[in-house]
Amino acid sequence: MSEDPLKALSDMASDAHARIQATHKHINPVVEVRRGMRDSGIPADVMTIDCLRTRRRITLILHDEQPGVLLYQFITIEDEVGEDFQSMALSEMDTQKLFQWIEAYFG
Repeated sequence: MSEDPLKALSDMASDAHARIQATHKHINPVVEVRRGMRDSGIPADVMTIDCLRTRRRITLILHDEQPGVLLYQFITIEDEVGEDFQSMALSEMDTQKLFQWIEAYFG
């Protein structure tokens, strides 16, 4: 895995996005990296993956105080991020798992 966890996660999201678009044109996810938490003093990077058709969102967080851990949450675009995040080792995340999440949650 890359030394920069955000770059590694971004690369996985980019690859998963390309695979989704090739196999499920109706999903068409929108991937965005958000700097708002860092800008407000919280040492974390946020990535959102949205499906405008279903109005669903996958939120992924890499927090500096939890290195090697990926926090994630399945919500809707209208919902605010809650406190009930799941967590997993970042090393367990790969393009295939991200593809499966997008396919299952947005499909």
